Order: sequence, then structure tokens, then C-alpha cells
Amino acid sequence: MSPGAPKTAIVTGGSGGIGLAVAEGLVGRGYDVVVTARTEGRLRAAAQRIGARYVVADAADEQQMATVMEAVDEVHLLVHSAGILKGTFLRKLSLDDLDQVLSANLRSAFVTTQAALTKMPVGGRLIYIGSSASKEPMKGRTAYSASKAGLDAFAYALRREVSRDGINVNVVIPAPVETEILEEVTFEMVALQASDVVDAVLFLDGLHPRVVVPEIFMYANPEGPLAPPPLLPPAAKAKADQKK
Repeated sequence: MSPGAPKTAIVTGGSGGIGLAVAEGLVGRGYDVVVTARTEGRLRAAAQRIGARYVVADAADEQQMATVMEAVDEVHLLVHSAGILKGTFLRKLSLDDLDQVLSANLRSAFVTTQAALTKMPVGGRLIYIGSSASKEPMKGRTAYSASKAGLDAFAYALRREVSRDGINVNVVIPAPVETEILEEVTFEMVALQASDVVDAVLFLDGLHPRVVVPEIFMYANPEGPLAPPPLLPPAAKAKADQKK
């Protein structure tokens, strides 16, 4: 990196939701941000809106992620936010859906990390956006819960591998966040905002590399004056209407 050049951050799942919010926060911090996602039109519009670069790529595809790395000289920060919320009760779960969930939520972490490590210097940081389903597995989301628990284990094992290289690994584990990924959830909840997750990522980014914070587990206050109003996703509202 030449003197005075901005540090580079790659954000997967950067076309919307948490990923886009994090990318915008990092642009505001002065990073040269490269966002990735699978859908070009939406990704291009998102990148242009926040002042980031973009490369269309599936985070679970090693050749496509290699192309992402060709766009940068170094990767000082990787925020892996790509993933899907999909699946149902195990008796109804198709193996195709299982494979899609594991690929999007777990294989993608392996593929993206392998690619990023080829260009990550001492002091680099890897941040994975997890889910509270890894700590409190969700009924009816067996595949999703397992994939997120696997992501936690992956990050913990990786931390032991790369600490000797001066690279830090963190997992941000939010309870439900009010983004479009919740649209198909069928129950009412209190939810965090994407900005809350951005604050956690920026906090980790601001730490000295010698400081180890394995994870941040965060959720919205469920009661009292600081509790947000209950969120009723579209699917939950439709389910409630059917019972009337």
C-alpha cells in the first residue's frame, strides 16, 4: 500500500441489508470499499449510492472470489455478510434447500476467507456476520441454525490458525435485524437495526490489532423504555390474518 492510500475493505452480501449498511459505514470511515453480491443491477446501484466499487460474485464460488481479489492489492478488512435465511421443518426440508443454505452460509465463508488471506497483511481483520440462531437454534430452521453454528466454529478455529500471522478474527452475532431477510419469518419479534450491527463492526475495526474480541453477541432490549416496538414481518401478518 502506497503512503497515504486508503485501506481496502471487501464486504460480501453488499447489495442490501446488513452488508450494504456496513459497506456505507466503512466508506464513511475512509476505506476503499469493494462490495460483492450475485445480482449485478442491484449491486451496481448500491455501490454507486454509497461511493464503493463493486465486483459481481457468488461468495461460495472460488473462481468468482478469485476475480474479486484481482481488483485489489491488499485486503485490510473482510466483512463476510453474505448468507440466506431459508428452509423449513426437517420433515419438509428438501436436500436442495439444505445444500443451498450450507453453501450460502458456510461454504461461502471458507471460499471467501481462502481468497482474502492471499492478500491480507499483518494487522488485517476478518469479521463474520453470524446469527443468534447459532446460540439459540430456531425451530423450523434446522439447516439455517446448523449453518450459523458452523460459522461460529469455523471462525474460532480460524482465529487459532491466523493469529500467528497478525490477523484478527471476529464474529458479530446479532439477534433478528430489521432487514428484508425477515420478510418470511412468521412470528412477531423485537429487532435490532442494521445501524446497530454497523456500530459493532466499526467498534471492532477501531480496536488495536493486539486486542482479541472473539465475538459480539447482541440483541434488542425486549422490555422497558428502551425496547423497540414489536416488528410484525409480512409473513407473520399474513399468518395472523388467516386466523381471523
